[in-house]
Amino acid sequence: MRRRQLLAVALAGAMVTTTVAACGDSPNANKKSGQAATVLNVGMPNGPQAENNNPFLTTSAAASLGYRWQIYEPLMMWNPVKPAEPFKPWLATKAEWSADYKSVKVTIRDNATWSDGQKVTAEDVAFTYNLVKKFPALNDQGVPYTDATASGNEVTISMSSPQFVNQQKVLWRVPIVPKHLWEKISDPTTDPVKQPVGSGPYTLKSFTPATTTLTVRDSGYWQDAPKVKELRFTSYTDNSAQTTALANGESEWSFVFIPNYQAVFVAKDQKNHKVWAPPVLGIHGLYLNTTKKPFDDPTLRKAMNMVVDRADIFTTAEAAYFHPEVKSVTGLPSPAGDSFIAPEYKGQEHKVDVEGAKALLTGAGYKLDGTTLKDKSGKPVTIKLTDPAGWSDYQTSLEIVKDNLSKIGIAATVDKANQDAWFRNVEQGNFEATFRWTESGATPYDIYRTVMDGRVLKPIGTASPAGNFGRFDDKAATDALVSYANATDDATRTTALATLQKIFVEQVPMIPVGADNIGGAYSTKNWTGWPDDANPYGALQPTQPNALDVVLHLKPAAG
Repeated sequence: MRRRQLLAVALAGAMVTTTVAACGDSPNANKKSGQAATVLNVGMPNGPQAENNNPFLTTSAAASLGYRWQIYEPLMMWNPVKPAEPFKPWLATKAEWSADYKSVKVTIRDNATWSDGQKVTAEDVAFTYNLVKKFPALNDQGVPYTDATASGNEVTISMSSPQFVNQQKVLWRVPIVPKHLWEKISDPTTDPVKQPVGSGPYTLKSFTPATTTLTVRDSGYWQDAPKVKELRFTSYTDNSAQTTALANGESEWSFVFIPNYQAVFVAKDQKNHKVWAPPVLGIHGLYLNTTKKPFDDPTLRKAMNMVVDRADIFTTAEAAYFHPEVKSVTGLPSPAGDSFIAPEYKGQEHKVDVEGAKALLTGAGYKLDGTTLKDKSGKPVTIKLTDPAGWSDYQTSLEIVKDNLSKIGIAATVDKANQDAWFRNVEQGNFEATFRWTESGATPYDIYRTVMDGRVLKPIGTASPAGNFGRFDDKAATDALVSYANATDDATRTTALATLQKIFVEQVPMIPVGADNIGGAYSTKNWTGWPDDANPYGALQPTQPNALDVVLHLKPAAG
């Protein structure tokens, strides 16, 4: 399911009024007065779950709630908050990429065991990647694997094309499974894996449609066992129920949009209730259809970019936390994108400049007739802004942009679209302007590819689900994307990235506004050691592979 589709469910409950139904034991029921906590309560607003622990299926309860990453583990741990940092060794102690990034040789640690007591081997790892290759339904990252072979404690994983831009997809997103059990599964694309066996520190204790409980392994985990002895994953009916559970302490960790989060959540326990939403290398903003006149003119797009009030959108539409403001003119969010900004754009930030935008337009042949901007042919400039009706943050963002554009004479209207129709129209290019997100990754490649990739350019009316929704057509941008992805040296990548940033800044194929986040709401009442601005060691979203690293960092709160 797409990220924003999941978010739309969360946004439906703008005010927290729902009463949460009872869902099993009370938080830390086994914590007596004066004793340290042993249970951590995790929640997601995803509704009743069917029992499915298959770690590869994005629709499984294990993926929806995130507990797959407490049972199964990846080869390496990667930090989306600081994507340029080296990978942290996990099931693999080392990963060596070939010069062309078409293969990677990983060394498997020799002290890991499955929860049934058998040793984790290189054969298990090779089997896992060949399984993903054989069954495309298990390959949710779309990596073109061709082969995986084991030799001793090493595995060589091969791909049909360079994967420099997808290193995290190869090493961080694939849950390793035991060959001795999975080779007996007739159809791994449908099997619910009722009794999951992984290399992680937890095993499945019980499952209900509302709550899944994991318990820590008695022995055999390859590193120090977590202090959290039991994990309870509760699936609340909606955003309102999840937020209420966070506010009253029933839930201690979640990824959920909380309108007015300071009053609704933080103020309920000012000392312990926290929200951390660090930006990642993915953004959202206003896509402009560059095939529609006069928006095919970069000068007009640049002027529009100059009047968008990003700070107002961040504060008013995104509750001042959910989509951190993008300030760099390159569209790269801070701090995740800081190390990638080209020297010529270091320190250059967006600022609202209405008079500068007017001067730019009139100097290019546009005319301000009172409060109306007329294009070079004398026609008033109008624009329809569209997003699904239920996406309250985007609808509020559009209203702000409408007001911003009026200051340079552009008359905007806001369309509250049907969600399914919106997805179809955006992919087919049947729109004038819309708020939407980009893909994200370990480098800025995914941001710029989503916006400017000519390889997925389609005519109006033909779907382009992979990106370039605004039909931006610039050969230099496409060439730079290809060069970046296929480069075998940093110098070539640096040159290509500088070209992409220059095109993005000067031609404004999309107006960047905010960053995607990979954070969460949490409580320090019972557990400390969460990632935050002072120690951003990983993502805080409980459905990401980093969730395991977070749990391993947690310690019972003192007192």
